[in-house]
Amino acid sequence: MKNQFLVFLVRWALNSFGLWIAIRLLGTGYEDKEVTAGFWGFILAGLIFSLVNSIFKPLAVVLSLPLILLTLGLFVIVVNGILVYLAIAIAPGISLSFVNSILAGIILSLVNYIVSAAVEIRRSKSGVS
Repeated sequence: MKNQFLVFLVRWALNSFGLWIAIRLLGTGYEDKEVTAGFWGFILAGLIFSLVNSIFKPLAVVLSLPLILLTLGLFVIVVNGILVYLAIAIAPGISLSFVNSILAGIILSLVNYIVSAAVEIRRSKSGVS
């Protein structure tokens, strides 16, 4: 249980960082005048995305399974984009268009993949299983 909570905290931090990168590269911006914008805004958006991703992604993947199979897995990118768009719509002070949400989903996937691979390499080098 402790390990799962630690993994969730790491994912939360990674998602916050990935959303910050995506908004900087693609977004329509964030509003500095809101209290939750800035660092805490992205932390909150990362938490919202982590929760949306862990709760709704399995359901969304199951419901869209015919389209995922038809497109040979590429529709998963659209599912990720929908989840990013939903999380950003809930988060105060941050906005993205739907197309940019799909691209942000790709960026978040890459950030999570790179860090997960680095952690796995470090874990295998240290001999911890």
